[in-house]
Amino acid sequence: MQINLQGKNMELTEAIKDYVLKKETNLGRLLSKAEENGGEVIISFEVSKNTNHHKSGSIFHADCLINMRGEKFYGSADQEDLHQAIDRVKENLFREISKNKDRRQTLFKRGAASIKKMLKGLSNRNPFTSKY
Repeated sequence: MQINLQGKNMELTEAIKDYVLKKETNLGRLLSKAEENGGEVIISFEVSKNTNHHKSGSIFHADCLINMRGEKFYGSADQEDLHQAIDRVKENLFREISKNKDRRQTLFKRGAASIKKMLKGLSNRNPFTSKY
């Protein structure tokens, strides 16, 4: 797993780097399966501070792009606290990766059930072309 961390309009301290690494490695149980299958996981994380167009206070922005096995997952958040923005990005990415994983499993099960029906002779439908 390769993690690229970048900061804009602010200096990245060791505390910020450690917090981001801790939160992104919490996604490790979802990303570890891709690495075990020989895929490469690249995480690009960007933290920035926007103050020019806000009347008061600082607004922090966090972006994360995960590229694994050719699939891209993206999450972003704007919050008044940097740690809250990073947490929100992690939650969004976790939800998106889990949803994709569930979708793949569902499609696999539906295809397997269709092939089983075809082999038993209960259906004349071809599961590969969806034609009867």
